[in-house]
Amino acid sequence: MNNIIIDTSCGPIKGVQYSDQTEQFLGIRYATAARWSYPQEVTNWNGTYDATTFRDACIQRRTFYPESNDSFYYQEFRKGELYTYSEDCQYLNIWKPANCQKAPVILYIHGGAFQGGCGNEKPFDGSFYAEKGIIFITCNYRLGALGFCSLPELTERDGHSGNYGLYDQLTALQWIYHNIEQFGGNPENITLMGQSAGAMSVQQLCAAPHAKKYIAKAIMTSGGGISDSFSKLIYIENAYPFWKDVTSKLGNTLDDWLNVPPKMLLDAMNETAPRYDNALQYFMPVIDRKLICYDQKDLSTQKVQASIPYIMGSTKDDLFAETFAKMAKDWTIQQKSQNMRPSYCFYFGRDLPGDNNGAWHSSELWYTIGAFSKCWRPWTTWDQEISNSLMNYFCNFVKTGDPNSNGLPTWSPTQYSDDPILIIDNSKIQMN
Repeated sequence: MNNIIIDTSCGPIKGVQYSDQTEQFLGIRYATAARWSYPQEVTNWNGTYDATTFRDACIQRRTFYPESNDSFYYQEFRKGELYTYSEDCQYLNIWKPANCQKAPVILYIHGGAFQGGCGNEKPFDGSFYAEKGIIFITCNYRLGALGFCSLPELTERDGHSGNYGLYDQLTALQWIYHNIEQFGGNPENITLMGQSAGAMSVQQLCAAPHAKKYIAKAIMTSGGGISDSFSKLIYIENAYPFWKDVTSKLGNTLDDWLNVPPKMLLDAMNETAPRYDNALQYFMPVIDRKLICYDQKDLSTQKVQASIPYIMGSTKDDLFAETFAKMAKDWTIQQKSQNMRPSYCFYFGRDLPGDNNGAWHSSELWYTIGAFSKCWRPWTTWDQEISNSLMNYFCNFVKTGDPNSNGLPTWSPTQYSDDPILIIDNSKIQMN
């Protein structure tokens, strides 16, 4: 591997030539933000920026409380990896084809229930997309209390509050739009892609007045859709009492809360949450009437979603698999009827080899990004065929808006409730 330096409008930046085919620029600061302040896009840096290593993830529960070695998701995605954490976490990572020009771009938003995760966990190795001619980017954003606290004192100070993590994502998207051409990318062909909470973020950004103009296509897996039960957001005023309860344990003034150590803030949040029904809703985006104007289930009916092609998928053994599958299909049908652009739906039913957990929530990550070599599982030739097919579908979609090409089973858009969708299981990839 050799270091490379390119010139950007922010200044020179040093990355790594990972192979003859790919280059990577890691830990690029895209924004700055103090606690509970909105991010400011980075427009320049002093000297040559060192983008050869990953940078800090957002502070989260596992920052202070090590995960159990028996934790399923720890074993699957994080075992053996070391991470550093900070409130100062607005960094992105770029994997790109060597010497590319006008390459299509993916911005991938990680999941984690808006409380955990980062853009450099094991599955998120973008070199596999770079080898296929696509620039693949991940970003870190603020999480939990740091990313989604809403308080009347903050609204009085700034005119609005909350959704800081979502604004981080938007600022990453804007930074990419303004700078990716200097990395050989096409700013007019950016696909927003996410899984779980990342998919919910994609769905909201595709409807946000400040964001959707930057997005050419969208891919959402294991998240998003329309459902009264699972996609309902609360209005910001309804989040105030919870966060007032949290901060009451940390002092009497906004200045107290802004300066308390982050562990105390997270501990207060974790102490408060069990006293509230459905406390998860307070750690998620809220309807602030500025970035988010509608509940998820109302986005399509209000005709505010970006008029672009979409892919949406679900997994067989998700906790509420039948509901999530219906959410995905209903949403793609509405997209086709509302914006007259094709929407494609898939159902992932491959039981992963190596245990008996089936096609669990997030299991499709290994297949859609292709990082099999970073996983302990005894992959088979069928797993590799599924991954190759899914990545080729996604690459075609990112490049043209249509996932189909010669050599792949035909994937038809979803338009009506009785239309077949693409099924991926233990023996076949076909419409059904």
